[in-house]
Amino acid sequence: MKTLLAATLLIFSLTSYSPQEEKLFFVGDIMLARGVEKTVMEEGEGDWRFPVVHIIKDLKEADLLFGNLESVISDKGYDMGGLYSFRASPEATRLLTEANFSVLSVANNHSFDYTVNALVDCMNRLKNSGINYIGGGETREEAHSPTVITLPSKTTVGILGYTAVGSSGWQAQPYTPGIAWMDTNSLDVMKKDIEKVDADITVVSMHFGEEYEESPNKEQRIIGESAIEFGADLVVGHHPHVLQPLEEYKDGWIAWSLGNFIFDQDFSEETMTGGVLDVRVKGEEITSVELKKTRQNSLCQVEWK
Repeated sequence: MKTLLAATLLIFSLTSYSPQEEKLFFVGDIMLARGVEKTVMEEGEGDWRFPVVHIIKDLKEADLLFGNLESVISDKGYDMGGLYSFRASPEATRLLTEANFSVLSVANNHSFDYTVNALVDCMNRLKNSGINYIGGGETREEAHSPTVITLPSKTTVGILGYTAVGSSGWQAQPYTPGIAWMDTNSLDVMKKDIEKVDADITVVSMHFGEEYEESPNKEQRIIGESAIEFGADLVVGHHPHVLQPLEEYKDGWIAWSLGNFIFDQDFSEETMTGGVLDVRVKGEEITSVELKKTRQNSLCQVEWK
């Protein structure tokens, strides 16, 4: 009887600690101001779940959900006078929490649209809502530190965030808030950041490239390929507002641009099309990577294409 019990416990133990495949979703640009907010108020009767109502069930099934937050969420600051300035209502946070976003990048060319005060307020609102952010911080160390997510199987995913678009003057300083800047002249900084990541899977989020271009440019290739060579397993790109290719590079994967996830750029089919990068991991390995297309309808609602 004792022998049988011991064997049963051994089998249970081996089964319990066997790695299971888990699902990571990465999406592109999320802009919750301007036309998106107007549609939520008028067509969605103020319900911030409105833009994702058609796919929210699928999003919630992901063990990790990531996106690039293209509009600060705040009621602080003032318009710095850019050609396009985005600041979303604090109520917009509900969309992100309801969809179960785990991590958002705040490093992009709209980070300072409403001054650094709005960026800091946005980061605090995300934190208070239980959402992690990367690519920004109240100090340089925070901006360049990864968020590490522990999946149900105990596999860890470390994510770093940078922008190559905007202004290098927005960089966080030792004791001054800002973002993590990255260009081809500062690759050594990214190398050091990646080497410090203590996780099974390392992901680098990059805001880079040229708007509306369907192929990566030279700067994208240098930065993206360098990240893989430095030890990243996956590079996730955004900013062009259109899809760019998914490529396998050496021991990793690069999604050059995931296009728009939620945006009001309804002037072309390309800008209304986005991608959800479906990444499966098991233990310390990426087992599959697939780019699934989405499309926004005339009401800024995301649907599978």
